[in-house]
Amino acid sequence: MQGVKSLTYFVFCSRLHYLCTENYNLRFMAASNFVDYVKIFCRSGKGGAGSTHLHRAKYQPKGGPDGGDGGRGGNIILRANRNLWTLLHLKYSRHVLAGNGGHGGPNRSSGKDGEDKVIEVPCGTVVFDADSGEYLAEVTNDGESLILLKGGRGGLGNWNFRTSTNQTPRYAQPGEPAIERNIILELKLLADVGLVGFPNAGKSTLLAAVSAAKPKIADYPFTTLEPNLGIVSYRDNRSFVMADIPGIIEGASEGKGLGLRFLRHVERNALLLFMIPADSEDIRERYDILLHELGEFNPELLDKQRVLAVTKIDLFDDDYLNGLRKHLPEDLPTVFISAVTGAGLNELKDVLWTTLNDESNRVLTFTHRDLDKRHRETAEDEYDLGMGNSSSEDNVESVDREEDW
Repeated sequence: MQGVKSLTYFVFCSRLHYLCTENYNLRFMAASNFVDYVKIFCRSGKGGAGSTHLHRAKYQPKGGPDGGDGGRGGNIILRANRNLWTLLHLKYSRHVLAGNGGHGGPNRSSGKDGEDKVIEVPCGTVVFDADSGEYLAEVTNDGESLILLKGGRGGLGNWNFRTSTNQTPRYAQPGEPAIERNIILELKLLADVGLVGFPNAGKSTLLAAVSAAKPKIADYPFTTLEPNLGIVSYRDNRSFVMADIPGIIEGASEGKGLGLRFLRHVERNALLLFMIPADSEDIRERYDILLHELGEFNPELLDKQRVLAVTKIDLFDDDYLNGLRKHLPEDLPTVFISAVTGAGLNELKDVLWTTLNDESNRVLTFTHRDLDKRHRETAEDEYDLGMGNSSSEDNVESVDREEDW
């Protein structure tokens, strides 16, 4: 009986370990407040119908047409807000519906315009069509706004159709229909320097050492589960922004580890800082693996300026470090650092600042690509927004028409 209990406990532990490893990403997404990919439903307002009203007044039995125009439908507006850093608020408000325009009235009264709906997003948010993956727009500067879906125009009232041969038109234009769309919002953090490396390479330790950021630090892989930003102070009150993303492993482009999910956050960086520990068997090989994974995600990342930092040098003597220099890549600047003792950090800041402000270093204008199916998140893409096509209710004419003369 005791053996059966032990076997049952062993099976339970094995199953628990499997669930914890295989469903790693799912558990992380459920627990984290950092959301950088969300699917929402948007619908602009439809235009109001024009009026077919015929004027009536005392001593003026045949006053002629005086139907007003319909109001325009509300727009769906995307606006960047620097006070936001995640798309979490949209995860719980997935339906954005603008107001419809009002119908035209008598005495050439125009209908009221529909209420616009503004979607506040962090700076650096990119918009894609959820069905086709087509790139639509992006906002990068605080306060920048654009019309994502335009509301329908209001219809013209019968006042606009009067002529010398048709003095009492009994028709008017309907308003334009609403536009609805499922869209994907993807956040790409804005930073000057992006940290790229394998898990447990010391990226979070470096960020904590050179900035006021407080990322989680521990001695096991994948301690960092979400990107972190820190402002690095430099001489003469100057500064630059550094972004730390979860570690990349070989085969990440095929979905291993956390995959390439967070590499979108280094696409806008002007400089990539590769971090490889000094105890690696072959630093050049590790560097080539990281380059390969970046190229698999987006080949344009290979055109960015790069700096190599060899970390954890406090664990080795000078003779060992001098031997490492013979096996380093020769096509990029290299700095030996220890985030724990602070060795080499000032030199690293100098190299980063010089490279960032080099005349040859310009932030590349990326050709906006459609959303790659490999970079899509299945859980969000398959989320049922519960909004089918809107009812085919036409923009009916106003019912304020008088009887025929």
